[in-house]
Order: sequence, then C-alpha cells, then structure tokens
Amino acid sequence: MSGFYRMMSGRRFAAHEKAESGGQGHNKRTGTGTVSEGQPERQEMRGSTVIGVALRTSVLMILLCGLAYPLVSTGVAQVLFPQQANGSMLRDAEGRVVGSELIGQSFADSAFFQGRVSSVDYNGAGSGSSNYAPSNPALIQRVKDSIADWQKHNPDVPVSQVPVDLITNSGSGLDPHISPQAARVQIPRISGLTGIPQDQLRALVQEQTEGRSAGVFGEPRVNVLKLNLALEAQIKVEPAKR
Repeated sequence: MSGFYRMMSGRRFAAHEKAESGGQGHNKRTGTGTVSEGQPERQEMRGSTVIGVALRTSVLMILLCGLAYPLVSTGVAQVLFPQQANGSMLRDAEGRVVGSELIGQSFADSAFFQGRVSSVDYNGAGSGSSNYAPSNPALIQRVKDSIADWQKHNPDVPVSQVPVDLITNSGSGLDPHISPQAARVQIPRISGLTGIPQDQLRALVQEQTEGRSAGVFGEPRVNVLKLNLALEAQIKVEPAKR
C-alpha cells in the first residue's frame, strides 16, 4: 500500500513539474528557485509602452490646450464680444483710436475733465501704487501736492468740496473712472475755459454716469475718457490739442 502511495506521489510531482515547465517556457533550475528568462523582455516592453503613452498624452494636451482651446475661445469672443475682446478701444469723431475705456490716461489740457492721481504716471506696463501707510510722511506730502495743484486750477472751488478720489491714488494707478461728484466739481473750471454753460455740462456728466454693476455691485461712476470724448464733440477741439 505504501509503495503504491509513493508511486502516485511521484507521478503527481512529475506532472506538476511538467506543467510549470510548459507554462513558463525554458527555465533553469537554481539553488534558490526558478528564474524566467522572459522577464527582462516583458519589463522592457512595459517601459516602452509607458513612454509611448506619456508622449501621446503630451502631444494631445499640447494640441488641445495650446491650439484648440485658444482658437475656440478667441473665435467665440470675436463673434460674441468683439469690442471687449479687442481691448475695449475708444475712437474719436474721426475714427482714430484714442485709448481704452479700461485704462486711465492723463489729460494735459485743463479744459478737459481730469481723472485720478496715478503713482505710475499712467504707464500701462507698470501698473501699481506706492502703497504708503496712512502715517507715512511721503503720502501726506503727496496729498498736499495734489490739493495745491487742485487749488491752482480750480480757485473758485473750496478744498472742502473736493472728493477724495481726485486727490488719492487708485490701487492700479490706471483707474479709468471717477465718481459723479468728482466730475461735477470740475464743471466751473471747464465751463470757464470752454464757454459751455454749466447746466449743459451737468447734463453731459449725467449722461455719461454709469450705474452699479447688475444694480448692486460697486458705486455709480463716470468713465473719464468717454466723458472727455463727449465734451470734445461739443467744443470741437482737435485731439492733438489735448
């Protein structure tokens, strides 16, 4: 009985060894176990596959994000919002571009409405502010200089009536808007220089006043460039004289 058992066990062991040999190919027996000769080839194939997937994914994302998306978004913007997509540029009566409604600029002629003080001299490439603390002597001196400049050009308007946005910097240095009050307080000076009645100028300011965004956000404001273009149309001053 024991001899029969040993014989059957030997057959099962031989069958098991044959199955392992057939499933793995040609193996070499070592003292530590069985080592497959096909593993390095399979690892190399897997490495090549990973590199191929990474390269294809990179090319696909470059085409989608670097080409397709910009083209689609630019095309949609040009169709639906051409004015905003091209910088919200404004033109004078002769069709010449004089600026953007999004960027403030300086007006040298006192016959025009003046915007906010700029720390960067209205340089679009250097947007920013001095960020002086309220206690900084440099800020106090700059405000005093702005007040002195105001009194020089507006002797008939008391300093107490000057809105704060006319003597303080905006955060960007390029704010294109002022408050309606800041526009109205300049009317006596502009009326005296242009001969346009003050009532007519008040109506012009009211016409150019923009309300709160969506009715709730921000404050009423006046775009200085738009206002001056409307004023220019009335006094018929050549753009080069600004």
